[in-house]
Amino acid sequence: VQLQASGGGLVQAGGSLRLSCAASERIFSVTGWFRQGPGKEREFVAAIGWNFYSTYADSVKGRFIISRDHAKNTVDLQMNSLKPEDTAVYYCAAKGRYDDYTRNYDYWGQGTQVTVSS
Repeated sequence: VQLQASGGGLVQAGGSLRLSCAASERIFSVTGWFRQGPGKEREFVAAIGWNFYSTYADSVKGRFIISRDHAKNTVDLQMNSLKPEDTAVYYCAAKGRYDDYTRNYDYWGQGTQVTVSS
């Protein structure tokens, strides 16, 4: 099973980026996005279940939108009103259980860098 994250880049504060996570097989029960900023620990960003229930970290609520496409086996993260503090390596992750959406993921993709300039 492979998860491929893409869509990172450099953007000015206030701008937008869209990340995409493609799975090599049928999307798992829950797919999430995490990030790790410079000198920081990895943190939960957002996650979405097979039933489209989604949850967000408080720091991104109202700015980021997570979505999934069952036909394409993809989960996207639309990031709007980006701030310099959103700068991080973003990772997608997946698991087969419907437990805590913010932790305990089994499969991880490689990271994609997001840099927000002030």
